[in-house]
Amino acid sequence: MHDIRLADTDADIASTFGVMVQLRPHLKEDEYVAQVRRQTNESGYRLAFLHDGDAVRAVAGFHISRSLAWGHYVYVDDLISDAKKRSLGYGEALLDWIGRHSKAQGCTELHLDSGVQRHGAHRFYLRNRMNITCYHFELML
Repeated sequence: MHDIRLADTDADIASTFGVMVQLRPHLKEDEYVAQVRRQTNESGYRLAFLHDGDAVRAVAGFHISRSLAWGHYVYVDDLISDAKKRSLGYGEALLDWIGRHSKAQGCTELHLDSGVQRHGAHRFYLRNRMNITCYHFELML
């Protein structure tokens, strides 16, 4: 049986590194907890994780905000399941949890971006009733 919860302690945050680094390979383990804490303090970033058995199996970083375009929404910054344990329902369970958690906070929409090369992730999002609604553009400053 799996357990999903917010990573509130430094130990909880640190326990997610091994999965998060699979999505964000540039992260450094010795800086990870401090970076998550900074994002939490600056933008309301939250880290949720799914623990099954003796290990973290999926991790999601998200923040709740408001905008003229989307109203009260949740934006999923990071969503990753452990590559060794994919297709076992962990990602879907975590995405569903974020949806329920955010709806309870008053959110009416869930948004995320996904790199164009992440075809497996795109199939997952489409299977989970998500729509492709826009392009995301970037300008390096």
